Amino acid sequence: MNNPITRWFKETARVWSRELRLIFTDAGMLLFFFALPLAYPLVYTLIYNPEVVTDIPVTVVDNSRTSASRELTRSIDATSAIKIVGYATSLNEARRWQAEKRCYGILVIPEDYDREIGRGEQTHVDFYSDMSLLLRFRTFLSALTDVQLATGAKIRTQKMEAAGLPASEAPISSEAFFLGDSEQGFASFIIPGIVVLIIQQSMILGIAMLVGTSRERRRRNGGIDPLEIQATPSATMAGKLLAYLVPYLPMAIYALHYVPLIFSLPHSGSMTQYLPFFLPMLIASAGFGLVISQIFIKEREMSLMVVVFTSVGFLFLSGLTWPRYAMHPLWQWIGNCIPAVWGVEGFIRINSNGATLAQNSHPYLMLWLLSAIYWSIYWVMLRHKRKKLF
Repeated sequence: MNNPITRWFKETARVWSRELRLIFTDAGMLLFFFALPLAYPLVYTLIYNPEVVTDIPVTVVDNSRTSASRELTRSIDATSAIKIVGYATSLNEARRWQAEKRCYGILVIPEDYDREIGRGEQTHVDFYSDMSLLLRFRTFLSALTDVQLATGAKIRTQKMEAAGLPASEAPISSEAFFLGDSEQGFASFIIPGIVVLIIQQSMILGIAMLVGTSRERRRRNGGIDPLEIQATPSATMAGKLLAYLVPYLPMAIYALHYVPLIFSLPHSGSMTQYLPFFLPMLIASAGFGLVISQIFIKEREMSLMVVVFTSVGFLFLSGLTWPRYAMHPLWQWIGNCIPAVWGVEGFIRINSNGATLAQNSHPYLMLWLLSAIYWSIYWVMLRHKRKKLF
């Protein structure tokens, strides 16, 4: 009984040793298994710093030219988000400035602005925003809403005091708490999810390159890969998985733990919670990479095409740019088959909101389910391959 078990462990060790040797002696593998997950989180985070957009240039078309309109303009200019860069004589002139990128927003104050406020009527102010960058529009909307509420509260207070009535500037005070992103920064919002996608994509890219290189060796040697270890499917699977976990466990610790610390990103979760959660994510990603590589990768260079083709799609399916519950059921089903989709959901909950592993039971179990499915498919592929050879 011990002989088959001993043989299995020896075969697993040989496959593991062979895979590690291929990884550490190939410049392309070192690039994708180490350099890419080391550099990309730093590059992405540096691009998105500073996290918030400030002093966005805005042009004013003041048709009222009263003290009230000038006070409104000063209040808007006093916000950290908006900087008034000039006054245009007409809307057409302001649009020309916007076309020349001298400003990204136009504030139009109507001629009867002060008169309507004096009569106690509701007035309006038009704002035209450049929609080429959604982040600017969101910043405009937030700043203008704050100014609108403050100006309205001030006008009501003045009218009530003029009528001899007691009044406070804000009868109901409000305070916002942004859970998971206290700075309302773009990097704090997107980087925790991006690092999960980077880890999955770099692992798939490396595995696909290994598979493509093996098939090129077979074509050069009459259908035989001289570096392949003859082992049972289970020993082959175990050896490959152990070889992929060796570089990616430290890479995961670096990307998930130290990158948020370096850039002061949200980092409420505990390592004892998100590392056990991420283990099935790595296992599922390795199985996913092996399955799609066996199907699509015929040459070493094809790995780049597959990853480039899927990266943008995986980003959208993850729910970072559009909520998953608002997607068509077909896209939700496709997203359910991608390990990083569940990895992004669970890691953000743990990292940004301090959730526990128990509170992430659904994505955690889904990752283990995907691990079982993809490695079972790969086992069937290996069995079929052995039947063809023998």
